[in-house]
Amino acid sequence: MVPPAEFRSYYGRPIVKAAVWRHDIAAYLFTGGLAAGSALLAAGGDATGRPALRRAGRVTALGAVAASTYFLVNDLGRPARFLHMLRVAKPTSPMSMGTWIFSAFSAAAGTAAVAEAAPLLPDRGLPGVARKLLPAAGTAGQYGAAVLAPALATYTAVLLADTATPSWHAAYPELPFVFAGSALASGAGVGLIGAPPGQAGPARRMAICGAALELYGAHRVETTKGILSEPYRDGRAGKLLRAGRALTALGVAGAVLGRRSRVASVLSGASLLTASLITRFGIFEGGLASARDPKYTVLPQRERLAQRAAQDETPS
Repeated sequence: MVPPAEFRSYYGRPIVKAAVWRHDIAAYLFTGGLAAGSALLAAGGDATGRPALRRAGRVTALGAVAASTYFLVNDLGRPARFLHMLRVAKPTSPMSMGTWIFSAFSAAAGTAAVAEAAPLLPDRGLPGVARKLLPAAGTAGQYGAAVLAPALATYTAVLLADTATPSWHAAYPELPFVFAGSALASGAGVGLIGAPPGQAGPARRMAICGAALELYGAHRVETTKGILSEPYRDGRAGKLLRAGRALTALGVAGAVLGRRSRVASVLSGASLLTASLITRFGIFEGGLASARDPKYTVLPQRERLAQRAAQDETPS
């Protein structure tokens, strides 16, 4: 019997250098998606005359981009590094484009959230003028943020897939579906928590659509990438992704079956938010695990070489 192959590299070091990102970036993946989903929720609530949904979406979008700014700057080390990224715009760089998308979204979402305070301002003087102008500015900012939301929700998927990390790179067709669905599900969770059941209809529909996208993408990532699907099924990443699927299913079931119960809606919203959080961490951990083990670099390379050799030998 031939013993199982043991894949090693020079001096025991990985062949592919793992990403230097800390878990601040995994949290950034979640808060960015939460901001995008909340902006879409706010636009939907405003368009359908549901003020509670609009308010919850606007306020959460601002809070999420503020948290995203903290996580990103904390990972970079100095705020100036973020500002330096705005000195250029490089369409071929997901990080450069993501920086501009995030900045534009933040300005629009901030304007929309500040407009919610307009009714609290006095009627006279300069505050009175602001009270009259803020609602229109808030509406413009809200729909501006909604237009940018799909790009904000998915650019981080492109950013991960653009690295040499084996399991991230192999999943480039599916990661945008996972991230977009996760963003919609988290936005739906905000709506289920922040609005009464009578106004939460759009949030429930968002939950169904988001869960379908997320579960479809995650299933493809975990089953269609050959050996590169293993890091998403095994270890810490596998546990997180399985828990995320279970919580997503529970959240959708609670949102649909408990549509008349405030308690059921809140619990369903919390389940969807938690599922979105741990799904992002699961994808993050799966990529790092694939970079640490040389076999996830060596075996796919050998398979590609064998396929090319077979094609070359095939008579034309």
